[in-house]
Amino acid sequence: MKKGIHPEYREVVFIDNGANFSFLTRSTVKTNQTIKWTDGKTYPCVKLDISSASHPFFTGKMKLVDSTGQIERFRKRFSKPEKK
Repeated sequence: MKKGIHPEYREVVFIDNGANFSFLTRSTVKTNQTIKWTDGKTYPCVKLDISSASHPFFTGKMKLVDSTGQIERFRKRFSKPEKK
């Protein structure tokens, strides 16, 4: 493996401020911010706008679209009249 071409792989804390949720994982992301974690160690910190704790897909608060009703309305509006 060549030296000096690979990014630093280290433990990083990701924080979702909107959901008051944070987790520690390994990443190559670059950041200047740090935070003291629950184990007493200081880790680099990245603030997120959205995570699995606040995204509608993961929380189950997703707005479902009634596609069946839309299709029926489209067919009703643009269908050709039936021949007699």
